[in-house]
Amino acid sequence: MDKSVFAKTKYFIIDMDGTFYLSGNLIEGSEYFISKVRETGRDFYFFTNNSSNNVEVCRDKLAKMGFPVDEKRVIVSSHVAASYLNKNYPGKKVYLLGNERLTGDMLAAGINLTDENPDIVLLGFDTTLTYEKIRKAAKYIYEGAVYLATHPDVNCPTADGFKPDTGSMIEMFAASTGRRPEVLGKPMTATVDYITGLLGCERDELAFIGDRLATDIAIGMNHSIPCALVFSGVTTPEEYAQSQIRASVAVENLKALAEYL
Repeated sequence: MDKSVFAKTKYFIIDMDGTFYLSGNLIEGSEYFISKVRETGRDFYFFTNNSSNNVEVCRDKLAKMGFPVDEKRVIVSSHVAASYLNKNYPGKKVYLLGNERLTGDMLAAGINLTDENPDIVLLGFDTTLTYEKIRKAAKYIYEGAVYLATHPDVNCPTADGFKPDTGSMIEMFAASTGRRPEVLGKPMTATVDYITGLLGCERDELAFIGDRLATDIAIGMNHSIPCALVFSGVTTPEEYAQSQIRASVAVENLKALAEYL
């Protein structure tokens, strides 16, 4: 066991569903891991790519499982998108594909939302998607609007299987328009830059933890940041063995990961 892998880590960025909890219950050892993080003088934040949720929804879910956290502990891909828009396209008109939570987050961040003639199309996890929204977005994308997406996840896990996520919508719009968006959530550089800016730290002071190879682990591997894969969610040891995406550490769950602290 190489305990030096997290020697420089100050902040653990923890995925939520499949990593910290599953089907409305904390995964065994999750609280123990947090206690060990605190014991060693380090800190933690949750990060979810799921832009159909907001901070309030995530905090309420955690509280119901007996793990209340304050507002600053939860980061959502929508935060990355809003920051990116304000930094790179201040004041530009944005056509948003998103539900009322994502819409609220964008408005709170001062994003200039519009239904007509946008400069930018932002594709989020829109659980209120309609054909008319799809038609208008495809038109604007085809006509050359800047095209962004909050995250790349193809499916979102639920208690009874999964539901199509933003990544599936990316494929639909690609088939229609021939264009693909710039993606902003995990595993993209925009997320790394947002988190280091938020926490005032260097990249090597972060560590990402999660159950998804293509997002939670790829963000670490692609940016030379320590990352830990847990087998408590969607990825199996057999799938990991066949993958080109490699974690710094691969363990059963957060309880097992605590041994590396």
